[in-house]
Amino acid sequence: MTQALLIEIGVEELPAIPLLKIVNNIEKSWASLLKDYNLTSDFEFIYTPRRLVLKHSAIPEKQADTSTELFGPPLQAALKDGVPTKAAEGFARKCGVPFDALGRGEKNGKEVLYFKKEQKGVETAKLLQEVLEKWLNTMAFGKMMRWGSRTDEFIRPLRWLQVRLGNDSIDVELFGIKSDTKTYIHRMISYDAVEVANSDTYETILKEGAVTLYPSQRESKILKEFDALEDEHAIVIERDTALLAEVVAITENPKALVGTFDALFLELPPEVIVTSMKEHQRYFPVFKGGKITNKFVVVSNAYTEDYTKVIEGNERVLKPRLADGLFFYKNDLKAGLSREGLEKVQFIDGLGSLTDKIQREKNIAQRLLGLYMEKVELETKKENADLEILMDKSINLAKADLMSEMVYEFTELQGLMGYYYAKALGEEELVYTAIKEQYMPVGEGAELPTSVFTSIVAMSSKLDTLFGLFSVGKIPTGSKDPFALRRAVNGIVRMVVKYDLAFNIDQIIVLLKDTYKDFDTQLLVDFIIERINKSFDANASVIAAVLSSGERDINEIAKKVSALNSIVSEDTFKEQFSTFKRVANISKDIDLESDLAIDISLFKEDAEVTLYNAYEKVINSHYPDYNTQLEALFGLKRELDGYFDDVMVNAEDEVLKNNRLHTIGSIYKSFKTIADIKEITV
Repeated sequence: MTQALLIEIGVEELPAIPLLKIVNNIEKSWASLLKDYNLTSDFEFIYTPRRLVLKHSAIPEKQADTSTELFGPPLQAALKDGVPTKAAEGFARKCGVPFDALGRGEKNGKEVLYFKKEQKGVETAKLLQEVLEKWLNTMAFGKMMRWGSRTDEFIRPLRWLQVRLGNDSIDVELFGIKSDTKTYIHRMISYDAVEVANSDTYETILKEGAVTLYPSQRESKILKEFDALEDEHAIVIERDTALLAEVVAITENPKALVGTFDALFLELPPEVIVTSMKEHQRYFPVFKGGKITNKFVVVSNAYTEDYTKVIEGNERVLKPRLADGLFFYKNDLKAGLSREGLEKVQFIDGLGSLTDKIQREKNIAQRLLGLYMEKVELETKKENADLEILMDKSINLAKADLMSEMVYEFTELQGLMGYYYAKALGEEELVYTAIKEQYMPVGEGAELPTSVFTSIVAMSSKLDTLFGLFSVGKIPTGSKDPFALRRAVNGIVRMVVKYDLAFNIDQIIVLLKDTYKDFDTQLLVDFIIERINKSFDANASVIAAVLSSGERDINEIAKKVSALNSIVSEDTFKEQFSTFKRVANISKDIDLESDLAIDISLFKEDAEVTLYNAYEKVINSHYPDYNTQLEALFGLKRELDGYFDDVMVNAEDEVLKNNRLHTIGSIYKSFKTIADIKEITV
């Protein structure tokens, strides 16, 4: 038998971001508890700003009865002279019965003590108190609150509670709040509790009380209103998914409204306007003709027939934010970009100030520029000496905006404000673009710098952070990576691959390590290699195979992984690969560094000649890329199959045996210039 279950936990307004971070875990933890208590059933988890709701259409009325078979010690160890031994008494205690209640059974051909433990299922209603307490304790929101005289904690104080199993209200008490049969509707309709006759009327009462219960329905309503506003005003509303989720989480009766601000604020960089709207007010920016306009969209939670005052109130709130931004912007432009003050800002303990970091970055950037000068000259049409000057200036000014009033107020605009200030102050495009792109990419899949020149600036910052932190022993451990060093490596990998840059890890270490105090550079190499394993979307064994070949150039690793992965991913590869696994297995005891000379005069079988000729053709051909080269090597399958069918590799004649091993070893060694095929698993 099953019944419907409705649980509503009423709270003061939940903060959206902490809730959204763990919303999936909240669902999973309830499902896990149901499983633990043998009450597994389908359910919905629903939230509004003031309630956490669980709905079951059919939950078991009680746990299923269970029986457990318990086997004890053999009889010869359980009884001595007809008296139970300590082993027998211990088994009886485990079963929760006196010794005389134990039976006899057979296990592994021996007669043993036996007991079948029957356990009656507990009624669901009697379990809900315990299960709900455990569920709330799993909710790791981060910052928690205590209220009143209570010592326990939750994200916000509880204010009401409903637990309805079928038509019955189940007695449960959480954080001092006892369950009853009431709920609360939108505050602008009533502050009083509303009676819920039964769980079937629950959603209707909320709907009539201006509460849209389901987040998906609130989101759908907002997006439909966005569409209508765009048509009405001929505008485009930026649909930031993260902001939309946040707004859905803080509204019960969402209503999208268009507000206006003074056009004089459009003098500000668009990002300042957008940040002022999003970060502080949760407004959606509005665009017209591809440019930001002096409008915004606010999603109100009010319930009223006239939203004029709501719009006016939000316009009043936004104005001082933008006014502050404009004041900061004009002051910063007057002050210009200057590194003054950065010498007082510590970077990281042991690595000096930001001025010291800039100096190290300049050193790295000039060395990287030397490596990639040809590519940079080609893309910029500038001379070597000019590029060195521009690179020096880019690094010199890159962090100057950290001392600006705007970045002090909006830290997320660092780099971007430097771009606007450098541009307004007449710096060259390469310089102000490099300032803007110095932190790219900011995350997985995020936008990359737009040129080799600006990539060098971005890599210099990341490389200094990597080398610097490793040199002072601040190395990521486990999941802890407070300085985002893993992200830094991922960014370097992506830039190197995009711009086809030679980046041999070992050579880069040698090139840059003299800037830092002595440290175990192998730790840094291992860290970079470990991140490379996570950077490519490919079969993990393919990446391992390429790395096992000894390749240390990130760009070449990427090309080899891509080429090998495309072949390994083919449907026919698995059945064909057994031939090459055999090549790898035969070669495992061969010294590949020795001279694998092949004496064709020792060939006894036609298959030896056929394979040798095919192999010679493969290794003496020119290949435009690794894909073509690998296809040619894997194309030896037919000749290898014929060889293994007709030729005894481990011949009794030692000379003949070595010659044949050299043949197979040479083929394996040719593969290993790209990847160690013994590492591939399919």
